[in-house]
Amino acid sequence: MTVTEVRPPVPASPPAGPVRRRARAGERSASASFQVILAAWALVSVLPLIWAVLTALKPNPEVFASPWRLPSRWSFDNFARAWGAASIGQFFLNTVIVVSGALVLTMLLSTMVAYVLARYSFPGNRFIYYLFAGGLMFPVFLALVPLFFVVRNLGLLHSHLGLILVYAAYAMPFSVFFLTAFFRTLPSAVAEAALIDGCSHTGVFFRVMLPMARPGIVSVALFNVLGLWNQYLLPLVLNQGDKSTAVLTEGLASLVAQQGYQSDWSALFAGMVIAMLPVLIVYLVFQRRVRQGFVAGALK
Repeated sequence: MTVTEVRPPVPASPPAGPVRRRARAGERSASASFQVILAAWALVSVLPLIWAVLTALKPNPEVFASPWRLPSRWSFDNFARAWGAASIGQFFLNTVIVVSGALVLTMLLSTMVAYVLARYSFPGNRFIYYLFAGGLMFPVFLALVPLFFVVRNLGLLHSHLGLILVYAAYAMPFSVFFLTAFFRTLPSAVAEAALIDGCSHTGVFFRVMLPMARPGIVSVALFNVLGLWNQYLLPLVLNQGDKSTAVLTEGLASLVAQQGYQSDWSALFAGMVIAMLPVLIVYLVFQRRVRQGFVAGALK
């Protein structure tokens, strides 16, 4: 007697064409949703900037009378009044001096430290690395009192040099942390070939590794510029209202109090635009380099 096994019928699989079309439709729907969200976020970010620029170009009576309308008369003299009478020009020059000096010092020291931590093994390597990483988590306001006494004992209060040194120390942890990871991704074969050819370790660093690490260095430098340009707490404590060394953030704070009593709101917004434009221009110019730096660090 022969027993025949009866198997349940296998359901027919749907054709590949409809499945692919549904998958593509889902991808297009998700992409459209993300684009809508990004467009809304861009609108929320750009509208306050546009409103600030338009307000800076309005006469004073129109600032509150018609805040959402275009200016009836384009008042470019608001910028001249903010630059001269409100001393924004002096604050701007102080900020450029301090940020430029701190940026050069920070990038020079942080690239050296990061290269050594990433390429050389020695006792205490990991301790030094984690010490810099821990600096990222240390709140700045907890160090204000001892920092003030240290700077005062060095005779650097109310000076550009004092702010430059403090700014550089403030930016070092992030710079070393990021650049150490970036230097680790760079190929070591090129550095070894340079050493075999007779190049010194210093020559390898400056002639070989720094050019290869340029995308990461530009990214870190840009983030440092944005952070140091907008720094307010450190100069407030170390300058103590001295207008000869005050930076833009201090100047704008004093301008808010001053122009609030004088009702010169157009000059106040003009000062805000003057403080905002340099960092915005720097970011727009170097944004492609920043993307290249992050992509290079991720792929290598």
